[in-house]
Amino acid sequence: MTYRLFPLYYSQTLNNMSKSNPPSQRADSAEYLQRKSFFDQLITVYGRKPVVEILQDQSLKIYRVHLADSNRSGGIIDEITQLAAKRNIEVCFHSRAELSRISRNSKQDQGAACDIHCPGYLPYKQALETNLSGTLIALDGVTNPQNLGMIIRSVTASPAYGLLLPSKGTADISPLVIKASAGTLFKGNILRCDSLLTALKDFQQQGYEICTLSSHEATPIADFVPTGPVIFVLGNESEGVSKEIAALSDHRIGIPMANGVESLNVAVTAALIAFNL
Repeated sequence: MTYRLFPLYYSQTLNNMSKSNPPSQRADSAEYLQRKSFFDQLITVYGRKPVVEILQDQSLKIYRVHLADSNRSGGIIDEITQLAAKRNIEVCFHSRAELSRISRNSKQDQGAACDIHCPGYLPYKQALETNLSGTLIALDGVTNPQNLGMIIRSVTASPAYGLLLPSKGTADISPLVIKASAGTLFKGNILRCDSLLTALKDFQQQGYEICTLSSHEATPIADFVPTGPVIFVLGNESEGVSKEIAALSDHRIGIPMANGVESLNVAVTAALIAFNL
Protein backbone atom coordinates (compact mmCIF):
# COMPACT_ATOMS: atom_id res chain seq x y z
CA MET A 1 0.00 0.00 0.00
CA THR A 2 1.34 3.38 -0.91
CA TYR A 3 0.24 6.79 -2.03
CA ARG A 4 0.88 9.39 -4.70
CA LEU A 5 -0.04 13.02 -4.50
CA PHE A 6 -1.69 14.57 -7.56
CA PRO A 7 -2.01 11.19 -9.35
CA LEU A 8 -0.54 11.20 -12.88
CA TYR A 9 -3.78 9.63 -14.11
CA TYR A 10 -5.43 13.04 -13.81
CA SER A 11 -2.66 14.99 -15.51
CA GLN A 12 -4.13 14.08 -18.89
CA THR A 13 -7.51 15.43 -17.80
CA LEU A 14 -5.95 18.78 -17.03
CA ASN A 15 -3.92 18.73 -20.25
CA ASN A 16 -7.06 18.11 -22.29
CA MET A 17 -8.87 20.91 -20.46
CA SER A 18 -6.00 23.27 -21.14
CA LYS A 19 -5.92 22.42 -24.85
CA SER A 20 -9.66 22.99 -25.18
CA ASN A 21 -9.38 26.58 -23.91
CA PRO A 22 -8.07 29.57 -25.86
CA PRO A 23 -4.34 30.23 -25.24
CA SER A 24 -5.09 33.24 -23.06
CA GLN A 25 -7.23 31.13 -20.71
CA ARG A 26 -5.38 27.83 -20.54
CA ALA A 27 -3.28 28.35 -17.42
CA ASP A 28 -5.57 30.46 -15.32
CA SER A 29 -9.18 29.63 -16.16
CA ALA A 30 -11.32 29.30 -13.04
CA GLU A 31 -12.41 25.78 -13.98
CA TYR A 32 -8.84 24.64 -14.67
CA LEU A 33 -7.52 26.01 -11.36
CA GLN A 34 -10.43 24.52 -9.44
CA ARG A 35 -9.89 21.09 -10.94
CA LYS A 36 -6.12 21.26 -10.42
CA SER A 37 -6.62 22.22 -6.77
CA PHE A 38 -8.93 19.24 -6.31
CA PHE A 39 -6.55 16.79 -8.00
CA ASP A 40 -3.65 18.18 -5.93
CA GLN A 41 -5.45 16.89 -2.84
CA LEU A 42 -5.92 13.32 -4.03
CA ILE A 43 -3.99 10.45 -2.52
CA THR A 44 -3.96 7.19 -4.47
CA VAL A 45 -3.83 4.01 -2.39
CA TYR A 46 -3.37 0.61 -4.02
CA GLY A 47 -3.76 -3.02 -2.99
CA ARG A 48 -6.97 -5.02 -2.56
CA LYS A 49 -7.11 -5.19 1.24
CA PRO A 50 -6.05 -1.54 1.71
CA VAL A 51 -8.79 -0.44 -0.72
CA VAL A 52 -11.38 -2.42 1.25
CA GLU A 53 -10.20 -0.87 4.51
CA ILE A 54 -10.35 2.62 2.99
CA LEU A 55 -13.89 2.03 1.68
CA GLN A 56 -14.99 0.82 5.11
CA ASP A 57 -13.82 4.05 6.75
CA GLN A 58 -16.81 6.36 6.49
CA SER A 59 -14.73 9.35 7.59
CA LEU A 60 -12.72 9.27 4.36
CA LYS A 61 -13.97 10.85 1.15
CA ILE A 62 -13.27 8.52 -1.76
CA TYR A 63 -13.25 10.08 -5.22
CA ARG A 64 -12.87 6.99 -7.41
CA VAL A 65 -12.07 3.29 -7.25
CA HIS A 66 -9.88 1.80 -9.99
CA LEU A 67 -9.94 -1.89 -10.90
CA ALA A 68 -8.14 -3.89 -13.58
CA ASP A 69 -10.61 -5.45 -16.01
CA SER A 70 -8.53 -8.63 -15.84
CA ASN A 71 -9.51 -9.23 -12.20
CA ARG A 72 -11.53 -12.36 -11.60
CA SER A 73 -14.92 -11.70 -10.10
CA GLY A 74 -15.79 -12.93 -6.63
CA GLY A 75 -14.15 -12.65 -3.24
CA ILE A 76 -12.50 -9.38 -2.35
CA ILE A 77 -13.08 -7.83 -5.79
CA ASP A 78 -16.84 -8.22 -5.36
CA GLU A 79 -16.51 -6.80 -1.85
CA ILE A 80 -14.78 -3.72 -3.27
CA THR A 81 -17.47 -3.12 -5.88
CA GLN A 82 -20.27 -3.67 -3.36
CA LEU A 83 -18.74 -1.27 -0.83
CA ALA A 84 -18.26 1.33 -3.55
CA ALA A 85 -21.86 0.92 -4.72
CA LYS A 86 -23.19 1.42 -1.19
CA ARG A 87 -21.31 4.70 -0.96
CA ASN A 88 -22.14 5.79 -4.53
CA ILE A 89 -18.45 5.86 -5.46
CA GLU A 90 -17.55 5.59 -9.13
CA VAL A 91 -15.68 2.42 -10.11
CA CYS A 92 -13.45 2.72 -13.20
CA PHE A 93 -12.18 -0.34 -15.04
CA HIS A 94 -8.83 -0.23 -16.79
CA SER A 95 -6.50 -2.47 -18.70
CA ARG A 96 -3.69 -3.90 -16.62
CA ALA A 97 -1.26 -1.46 -18.24
CA GLU A 98 -3.52 1.51 -17.51
CA LEU A 99 -3.93 0.50 -13.88
CA SER A 100 -0.17 0.17 -13.47
CA ARG A 101 0.16 3.77 -14.63
CA ILE A 102 -2.33 4.79 -11.94
CA SER A 103 -0.65 2.84 -9.13
CA ARG A 104 2.88 3.12 -10.51
CA ASN A 105 3.53 -0.24 -8.90
CA SER A 106 2.24 -3.06 -11.09
CA LYS A 107 3.94 -5.71 -8.94
CA GLN A 108 2.02 -4.81 -5.78
CA ASP A 109 -1.22 -3.08 -6.77
CA GLN A 110 -3.12 -6.40 -7.11
CA GLY A 111 -5.37 -4.81 -9.73
CA ALA A 112 -7.02 -2.36 -7.32
CA ALA A 113 -6.57 1.28 -6.29
CA CYS A 114 -8.62 4.18 -5.01
CA ASP A 115 -8.31 7.96 -4.80
CA ILE A 116 -8.87 9.64 -1.43
CA HIS A 117 -9.66 13.33 -1.30
CA CYS A 118 -7.72 14.92 1.56
CA PRO A 119 -8.15 18.72 1.83
CA GLY A 120 -5.22 18.92 4.25
CA TYR A 121 -2.70 17.81 1.61
CA LEU A 122 -1.52 20.94 -0.14
CA PRO A 123 1.48 22.29 -2.00
CA TYR A 124 3.09 24.62 0.53
CA LYS A 125 2.77 27.62 -1.78
CA GLN A 126 -0.98 27.16 -1.84
CA ALA A 127 -1.03 27.24 1.95
CA LEU A 128 1.11 30.38 2.03
CA GLU A 129 -1.47 32.14 -0.13
CA THR A 130 -3.95 31.78 2.74
CA ASN A 131 -1.74 33.88 5.07
CA LEU A 132 -0.88 30.79 7.09
CA SER A 133 0.49 31.60 10.56
CA GLY A 134 0.29 28.29 12.42
CA THR A 135 3.29 26.42 13.78
CA LEU A 136 4.81 23.77 11.51
CA ILE A 137 7.10 20.80 12.00
CA ALA A 138 9.45 20.25 9.05
CA LEU A 139 11.47 17.12 8.32
CA ASP A 140 14.96 17.17 6.89
CA GLY A 141 16.09 13.68 5.93
CA VAL A 142 13.93 11.55 8.25
CA THR A 143 14.27 8.18 6.55
CA ASN A 144 12.76 5.67 8.98
CA PRO A 145 9.15 4.85 7.95
CA GLN A 146 7.99 4.16 11.51
CA ASN A 147 9.41 7.48 12.68
CA LEU A 148 7.63 9.30 9.86
CA GLY A 149 4.32 7.62 10.67
CA MET A 150 4.58 8.41 14.38
CA ILE A 151 5.51 12.01 13.62
CA ILE A 152 2.46 12.39 11.38
CA ARG A 153 0.27 10.98 14.14
CA SER A 154 1.70 13.27 16.83
CA VAL A 155 1.57 16.42 14.72
CA THR A 156 -2.00 15.69 13.60
CA ALA A 157 -3.11 15.23 17.22
CA SER A 158 -1.28 18.31 18.52
CA PRO A 159 -1.94 22.08 18.47
CA ALA A 160 0.57 22.41 15.58
CA TYR A 161 -0.93 23.32 12.21
CA GLY A 162 0.80 20.53 10.36
CA LEU A 163 3.86 19.02 8.76
CA LEU A 164 6.13 20.41 6.03
CA LEU A 165 7.28 17.36 4.11
CA PRO A 166 9.77 17.36 1.20
CA SER A 167 9.30 14.85 -1.57
CA LYS A 168 13.00 14.02 -1.65
CA GLY A 169 15.27 12.83 1.13
CA THR A 170 12.54 11.50 3.44
CA ALA A 171 10.91 8.10 3.77
CA ASP A 172 8.30 7.23 1.16
CA ILE A 173 4.75 6.74 2.35
CA SER A 174 4.54 2.97 2.77
CA PRO A 175 2.49 0.40 4.69
CA LEU A 176 4.74 0.96 7.71
CA VAL A 177 4.18 4.73 7.60
CA ILE A 178 0.41 4.39 7.28
CA LYS A 179 0.25 1.81 10.06
CA ALA A 180 2.46 3.88 12.37
CA SER A 181 0.29 6.95 11.71
CA ALA A 182 -2.79 4.98 12.81
CA GLY A 183 -4.77 6.35 9.88
CA THR A 184 -4.06 10.00 10.70
CA LEU A 185 -2.08 10.29 7.46
CA PHE A 186 -5.34 11.03 5.63
CA LYS A 187 -6.70 13.48 8.20
CA GLY A 188 -3.95 15.94 9.06
CA ASN A 189 -2.33 18.89 7.32
CA ILE A 190 0.73 18.01 5.27
CA LEU A 191 2.29 20.71 3.13
CA ARG A 192 4.31 19.31 0.27
CA CYS A 193 7.51 20.71 -1.19
CA ASP A 194 10.21 19.49 -3.56
CA SER A 195 13.07 21.32 -1.86
CA LEU A 196 12.90 21.92 1.88
CA LEU A 197 15.56 24.64 1.64
CA THR A 198 13.54 26.58 -0.96
CA ALA A 199 10.31 26.17 1.01
CA LEU A 200 11.90 27.39 4.24
CA LYS A 201 13.23 30.49 2.47
CA ASP A 202 9.73 31.22 1.19
CA PHE A 203 8.31 30.84 4.69
CA GLN A 204 10.97 33.18 6.07
CA GLN A 205 9.90 35.82 3.57
CA GLN A 206 6.40 35.49 5.01
CA GLY A 207 7.63 36.21 8.54
CA TYR A 208 8.30 32.68 9.81
CA GLU A 209 11.20 31.97 12.15
CA ILE A 210 13.16 28.78 11.42
CA CYS A 211 14.27 26.74 14.44
CA THR A 212 16.55 23.76 14.23
CA LEU A 213 16.88 21.26 17.06
CA SER A 214 20.35 20.87 18.49
CA SER A 215 22.02 19.51 21.61
CA HIS A 216 24.90 21.99 21.43
CA GLU A 217 24.81 25.69 22.31
CA ALA A 218 21.03 25.73 22.05
CA THR A 219 18.33 27.70 23.82
CA PRO A 220 16.26 25.41 26.07
CA ILE A 221 12.85 25.05 24.52
CA ALA A 222 11.17 26.24 27.72
CA ASP A 223 13.09 29.54 27.45
CA PHE A 224 12.41 30.12 23.76
CA VAL A 225 10.06 33.03 23.04
CA PRO A 226 9.36 33.46 19.32
CA THR A 227 8.40 36.81 17.86
CA GLY A 228 6.47 35.33 14.95
CA PRO A 229 5.19 32.04 13.55
CA VAL A 230 7.69 29.20 13.79
CA ILE A 231 8.84 26.17 11.84
CA PHE A 232 10.72 23.58 13.88
CA VAL A 233 13.03 21.53 11.67
CA LEU A 234 13.88 17.98 12.71
CA GLY A 235 16.84 16.33 11.06
CA ASN A 236 18.03 12.90 10.05
CA GLU A 237 17.99 10.19 12.72
CA SER A 238 21.78 9.97 12.91
CA GLU A 239 23.19 13.14 11.32
CA GLY A 240 20.66 15.79 12.29
CA VAL A 241 19.77 18.70 10.01
CA SER A 242 21.81 19.38 6.89
CA LYS A 243 24.43 22.14 6.84
CA GLU A 244 22.34 24.22 4.43
CA ILE A 245 19.30 24.12 6.71
CA ALA A 246 21.39 24.79 9.81
CA ALA A 247 22.91 27.85 8.15
CA LEU A 248 19.44 29.12 7.25
CA SER A 249 17.94 28.72 10.72
CA ASP A 250 17.19 31.69 12.96
CA HIS A 251 17.37 29.79 16.27
CA ARG A 252 18.95 26.67 17.74
CA ILE A 253 16.56 25.04 20.19
CA GLY A 254 17.35 22.21 22.58
CA ILE A 255 15.55 19.83 24.92
CA PRO A 256 17.51 19.53 28.20
CA MET A 257 18.64 15.98 28.93
CA ALA A 258 19.40 14.25 32.22
CA ASN A 259 21.68 11.36 33.18
CA GLY A 260 24.07 11.89 30.28
CA VAL A 261 21.53 11.15 27.55
CA GLU A 262 22.58 13.04 24.41
CA SER A 263 19.47 12.87 22.24
CA LEU A 264 15.96 11.49 21.79
CA ASN A 265 14.32 9.57 19.00
CA VAL A 266 13.18 12.03 16.31
CA ALA A 267 9.53 10.94 16.64
CA VAL A 268 9.63 11.51 20.41
CA THR A 269 11.21 14.91 19.83
CA ALA A 270 8.47 15.83 17.36
CA ALA A 271 5.79 14.90 19.87
CA LEU A 272 7.41 16.93 22.66
CA ILE A 273 7.68 20.00 20.45
CA ALA A 274 4.21 19.69 18.94
CA PHE A 275 2.50 19.38 22.33
CA ASN A 276 4.71 22.03 23.94
CA LEU A 277 3.16 24.74 21.75
